[in-house]
Amino acid sequence: MIGILIIAHGGLGESLIHCVSHVLGKQPPQLAHFAVGTNDDPSDLYPQAQQMVSVLNTGSGVLILSDMYGASPCNLVAKLLSPGQIEGVAGVNLPMLVRVLNYRDKPIKTCLEKAISGGRDGVVHFTKTSCEHNK
Repeated sequence: MIGILIIAHGGLGESLIHCVSHVLGKQPPQLAHFAVGTNDDPSDLYPQAQQMVSVLNTGSGVLILSDMYGASPCNLVAKLLSPGQIEGVAGVNLPMLVRVLNYRDKPIKTCLEKAISGGRDGVVHFTKTSCEHNK
């Protein structure tokens, strides 16, 4: 099973795990978060993040989800990457996380593709009328 680590600003990662646990009815295994604070230096956080990746990796790899491309959490993720084993995706959202959790028993390349499609497909412009049709 692919481990999932969310590295994000403040409490975002913890909140996403709380939300996905609500949606799925339980907290999924091998899912953790690592918060990056406003005054944190990503270089100082690297050893802790590396340790979390090691714990989450049971042999199938780890997918690290970050909040915003180019920001400090993403820069930390970039230092942890190892192609085919430790992969990263920026722009984490709840649809992305749900999708990833449903495909984490597949190869990491598939899980990576599903993360991107889940995040992208979860962003939808809707109207009152379109919501009424889905009831």
